[in-house]
Amino acid sequence: MTTIWWIRRDMRLADNPALVAAAQAGQVLPVFIRDDSVTSLGAAPKWRLGLGLADLMARIEGQGGRVLLRSGDAKEVLLSLAQETGATAVYWNRLYDKAAIARDTEVKTALKAAGIAAQSSNAHLLFEPWTVQTKTGGFYKVYTPYWKAVRQMPVAGALPVPEISWAEVQAASERLDDWSVAHDMRRGADVVLPYCRIGEDAALARLTRFLEDRIAQYKARRDFPADPACSGLSENLTYGEISPRTIWHAGWHAIEEGGQGAETFLKELVWREFAYHLLYHLPDLPRRNFRPEWDGFAWRADNEDAERWRRGRTGVRLVDAAMRELFVTGTMHNRARMIAASYLTKHLLTDWRVGLEWFEDCLIDWDPASNAMGWQWVAGCGPDAAPYFRIFNPDGQAEKFDGDGAYQKRWLTEGAPVPSATALSYFEAVPRSWGLSFEDAPAPPAISLKDGRDRALAAYQGFRTP
Repeated sequence: MTTIWWIRRDMRLADNPALVAAAQAGQVLPVFIRDDSVTSLGAAPKWRLGLGLADLMARIEGQGGRVLLRSGDAKEVLLSLAQETGATAVYWNRLYDKAAIARDTEVKTALKAAGIAAQSSNAHLLFEPWTVQTKTGGFYKVYTPYWKAVRQMPVAGALPVPEISWAEVQAASERLDDWSVAHDMRRGADVVLPYCRIGEDAALARLTRFLEDRIAQYKARRDFPADPACSGLSENLTYGEISPRTIWHAGWHAIEEGGQGAETFLKELVWREFAYHLLYHLPDLPRRNFRPEWDGFAWRADNEDAERWRRGRTGVRLVDAAMRELFVTGTMHNRARMIAASYLTKHLLTDWRVGLEWFEDCLIDWDPASNAMGWQWVAGCGPDAAPYFRIFNPDGQAEKFDGDGAYQKRWLTEGAPVPSATALSYFEAVPRSWGLSFEDAPAPPAISLKDGRDRALAAYQGFRTP
């Protein structure tokens, strides 16, 4: 029998429950569908998804298989493919955002009505959102109790690569090159590409290197943006090039071996789980305030100050360094993300959704749950949020976490007698329409850090006072 493996955010062969089920049931036909969930992606995540898909396709082709590419509504594509190929079942791994749940529910109903078996599995999370409940049967809204609840919960072992018989079918396939997934990246693609670590093998190598060389210093150095203390695995987790179970068990092994920093690392992995826990129970988290009382706060809509923020031209060195790192590498150090987000939402009083949408367009590790929770957490309107009066001072943060200025020198040309190659590469990546040059004089801040803080606190007090 022919079975369809519907590839989504699970671009790997190891620890892939849907692939295992498909392989056990028959000859496997891998299918990737370019539906609205793909075409609506921002520039960087769409391009990076294409790179991951190309890597997976090459791996399968090396084993004698072939990935079919189709565009259109997922339900219609799968029904049509089943008819063309005689496939008797479709297997996929679940996703947890609002649109994916609605789509997958419709797909499963339609397939079963047509007499085609449809089965979904969990490969994207350690703990599916409905499996973790408070003592009263609700969902967790604060991270620490969530961590305590899941810390000792059993996690199934990672599945090995199954024995696969790839289906030989004559069905037509579209060409990945014709999808032009890199179109919106324009000249930035060549700049960002060297920073990507694409595919299952690269992800596993990344994990091994982190466990061998970095995990001992992770707890102490993870907040220092110039240090190579972090794993970088968020990029690979986003596209399912490595499973969270693989990371979880490797982390626990490191703890048992006495590895310093391993538990802190696993807590960060569980932050991702917590974000999905919230996204599932609060489907509108990416667009609506977690705390309804914040609906009345007078955020500024998109504005000129926000545009300067996007372009890394605020005049606040650590913020500008962070924004340029984002444009050159497609990622941003987590401490830098918090500082840049705090500056936009508090010093500039700009709606957190303005920043969320920019990250949605620029991050190669964009994740709908983590991005939404992170922005709301920093803005003060979200779950487990930093109190509004906790306003990051970028200069103070720079002194504490970048005391020698290494991170700022890496990404800023201003004030450098001989700018670094990484700093100069920013001007190779940005749109020419921005008209930026490394010879431009430093931009003056739109507002001083003190005045921005005072303004934010005044706005907060006015909002809180009846």
